[in-house]
Amino acid sequence: MTAEIDRQARQGRLAAYAAFGVQGLSFAALVTRIPEIQKAHHLSDGTLALVLLAVPVVAGVGSVLAGTLMPRYGSGPVLRVAQPLVLLSILAIGVAPGNPSLYAATALFGLFVGAVDASMNAQAVTAETRYGKSLLTGFHAIWSAAGILAGLWIALANRVDVGLGTGFAVPAALGLVVSLFSGHRLYPRAMESAGPSGDQLRAAAKRVPWRPIVVIGVAVTCMYIADSATSSYSAKYLKDDLHAAGAIAPLAYVAYQVCMMLSRTGADFVVRAYGAARVVAVGAVIGGLGLLAAALAPDPAVAIAGFAVAGLGLAVVVPTSFSAAGRLDPTGLGIAVARVNVFNYVGFVLGAVIAGAVASVLWIAYAVGAALTLVILGAARGFEPAPLARVGPDAPVAERPVA
Repeated sequence: MTAEIDRQARQGRLAAYAAFGVQGLSFAALVTRIPEIQKAHHLSDGTLALVLLAVPVVAGVGSVLAGTLMPRYGSGPVLRVAQPLVLLSILAIGVAPGNPSLYAATALFGLFVGAVDASMNAQAVTAETRYGKSLLTGFHAIWSAAGILAGLWIALANRVDVGLGTGFAVPAALGLVVSLFSGHRLYPRAMESAGPSGDQLRAAAKRVPWRPIVVIGVAVTCMYIADSATSSYSAKYLKDDLHAAGAIAPLAYVAYQVCMMLSRTGADFVVRAYGAARVVAVGAVIGGLGLLAAALAPDPAVAIAGFAVAGLGLAVVVPTSFSAAGRLDPTGLGIAVARVNVFNYVGFVLGAVIAGAVASVLWIAYAVGAALTLVILGAARGFEPAPLARVGPDAPVAERPVA
C-alpha cells in the first residue's frame, strides 16, 4: 500500500469520526427537547406520537434511497450532501411558525437522517476493512459523546429558558462547520471498492445473503425498539410520569449516552478478544436489567440510573451489526450495511408505536424493551458470520490492513 493511500485511509477515518459526531449532536439536540416542542406547538400525546412515528418511517425511505445511490457515487458524496441538510432541518423545526411547517421540517429531518445513517456507517465499514480490525464501536462512541454534549446543552437551555430556534441554532451551526470542513476527506468511492463493472455489481448485490442479515436485523430491531422509547420519550417520562424538573428530564438521555460512549470506547478491544457474539449476548442481559430498572423506577434518580445501565449493555448491538454486515457484503459498497440500516427504522417505528400507545404509562414501553432483549440474546451468534469474498479484479487491495 502506497503512502498516499495510507494517508487517505487515515484522513477518511477521521472524517468518518466527525460525521458520527455531527449526527449524534443533531439527533440528541432534537430528541431531548421533545417536551418543549410539544408544549410550544400544543401537540396532544396522540399527535406527538404520530409525528415521532413519521420520523423513522421517512428515515427508512432515506436509508433505502442512500443504498441505491452509494453503489454509483460512493457513500462519501451522499454523506456530504445529506448531513448539512439534517442540520438545516433541525433549525427549521426550531423556527417552525405553525404545525404544518413543523410536520414538513420533521419529515425532511427523517429523510436526511436516514441517508446519513446509511452513508456514515458505510464509511465506518470501509475504515474497518482498510484497517483490518474491529473499529465500529469506536465510531458509535463518538456519536454518543456528541449526544452527551447536546443533551447537556439542552438541559442548560431548558434551565435558562432559551427558545427552540436559538437552542437548535447552536448545535446546527457547530455541526455545519465540522461537516463542511471534514466532508471532502471522506473515503472516495475508489477506496470503498476496486470498481467492479455494472454486471459484476448487480451480480454481487444478489450475492448479499438475506437470511443472516435478517437474523442480525431482528436483533437490531429489538434494540431500537428500546432505544426509540429511550431517545424520544425518556425526557417526557421523567417530566410527566416521575415529575422531574425541565433541567433534569434531559439527563436520562445524557446518562444513557454517557454509558453508551463508555461501553463503545472499550468494546472494540473486547470484541477482538472474545468475539462479537459473546459481547452482544452479555450486552443484551445488562441492557435488559437496566430497562427493567427504569420501568420500575419510583423516582427520576433511579430511572436515570436504569437508563445508564441500559446504555451500557445495548451500546454494542448496532456497531457490531454493521461490522457483521460488512463481512456479508461481497461488493464492499455498503449494500449489506444499507439493508441492516433499514431494520434500525423498523425498530424505531415499532418503538414509537409502542411508546405512543402507552404515552400516559410509559413504564410499559421500557418493560417491553426489557423483554425484547431476550430476542437479542438469542440472535447473538448471528453477529459472527463467515465473511464473503469480495468481487472485482482488484478486490484484495481493499482488504489490506492499514497499520
